[in-house]
Amino acid sequence: MSESPPFSDREVERYARHLVLRELGGPGQQKLKAASVLLVGAGGIGAPAALYLAAAGVGRIGLLDDDRVSLSNLQRQILYSEHDVGRSKVEAGRERLQALNGDIRVEALPLRVEADNAGALLGGWDMVVDGSDNFETRLTVSDACVALGAPLVSAALGRWEAQVGLFCGRPCYRCLVREVPPQAETCAAVGIVGALAGAAGSMAALLAVRTIAGVGDGAAGRLMMLDGLSWRTRVLDVRADPVCAGCGRS
Repeated sequence: MSESPPFSDREVERYARHLVLRELGGPGQQKLKAASVLLVGAGGIGAPAALYLAAAGVGRIGLLDDDRVSLSNLQRQILYSEHDVGRSKVEAGRERLQALNGDIRVEALPLRVEADNAGALLGGWDMVVDGSDNFETRLTVSDACVALGAPLVSAALGRWEAQVGLFCGRPCYRCLVREVPPQAETCAAVGIVGALAGAAGSMAALLAVRTIAGVGDGAAGRLMMLDGLSWRTRVLDVRADPVCAGCGRS
């Protein structure tokens, strides 16, 4: 993270509720201002996460997604409006985030992460928040973050269930999911309750803020799971796989 200049009077007023938090305060807010976070996927998870990271004052935010806004997105992807249907998600999202906070820098990256470009796309960011909607991308992002030494907040949704976890090297996300499940489901096929996406995106943003500011108990390698139907949560401690293709050591 780079050094940040002192807060302006405008920033002091904007972040007043952060600045009075004992655990965060001025030092934590400076870390947020100096930080860069790349969001992989600007959909159900990335949309609310981006809004809260921008509102929190993360100095540089990247939106990485090659999709366009569709009417069916608006049930849960609260970064967009009806006027954005047909537009590039990252361009529409960049405009919305800059309107929310003019003191930050937002970059629109209308691209798809693949194994051959992941290192280049994810390199240069202090943290990655992955809200992609398929296992192939999540595993590719995890492997790239391990190689780059970048902390990864990984979040996923399915019907009424959400999971959010932080991975910092070892164990990694691939320790949890070795390979793409043979019968992986998609939200388009099985559905998703809209408000759950907001909860998952908010939790991902909260985990990113905590990690950047260096506050709270250690969360690396722990996966929080929320069942919106039974109204229960549980936390899974992910064990490092000694033969993991992503982070395993010989």
